[in-house]
Parts: sequence; structure tokens; C-alpha cells
Amino acid sequence: MKTLVAVIGLLLIIIGCNSTKTVADVSQNPLAKVSDTVKIANDSLEYEVIIIDPGFSSWLSGRALPRGYYSENYLEVKNQFYVTEWNRRAMQPSLYDTNLYEMQINYDMNIHYGYEVNYLIYNYFIYFQNRYNQRLGGFVPVQ
Repeated sequence: MKTLVAVIGLLLIIIGCNSTKTVADVSQNPLAKVSDTVKIANDSLEYEVIIIDPGFSSWLSGRALPRGYYSENYLEVKNQFYVTEWNRRAMQPSLYDTNLYEMQINYDMNIHYGYEVNYLIYNYFIYFQNRYNQRLGGFVPVQ
């Protein structure tokens, strides 16, 4: 009889401890993981940019210079330079790591992509060069 009472008492303690737990709301947690996918789409120009790289979203929000810091013209020129070098490396898989340069980037200097697209692409190139210790040419800010 004492054993039965002890087992029931132990079960009540376990159930009582578990009933006070609450489920954490991830949306309220400021330390919740931010998605590592950045997608930019514009149906009128029929283009889509998807950046999937672990850590880029948090780097962009925490370390990149703010929007408006660079002019749109500056971003377009730098992006054209970086894209040209990137594509050159993507076309030479025997010389460059195919895990880094998986595919070419179709960036046309004659298309006006807008500030936001150029800002995100430029910052991805900065992030990529710093993260993977690559130099696509020129000065790379350490941000």
C-alpha cells in the first residue's frame, strides 16, 4: 500500500511540474533565427534574385552599411565589375571552387533594376568575399 501511494504521489508531482510549462512564441523572441533566404522579385521586369547563404540575412541587418549610403550609380558599377569576375570564375570550374561559383549571374547593365536590388547584390558580394576569403577584385570593405 505504501508503494502505491508513493507511485501515485510521484506521478502527481511529475504531472504538476509539466503542467506549468508554456510554449515559447518564436515570433516574440528577438534571438529567433532569421531566415537565410533573401528573395527579390519584380514581375514587370521578369527577373528574380534569390540569395540562399547561411548568415547573410543576419550579416545584412547587423553589419552592412545602411541603405542610402552608396549612390545607385556606384552600386551598379561595382555590381557589373563583381558579376563579370564572378561569371569568369563560374566558367572555369577547373580553376575555381564549383561549390562557391555554381552558376553564372545574369546581370544586364542596360536594365534598371532599382536601388534595392543593386544594394542587396552589392552587399552579397561584400559578404561573400569576406566570408569565403575570396577577392573578386579591387578594395573589399571589411564590414
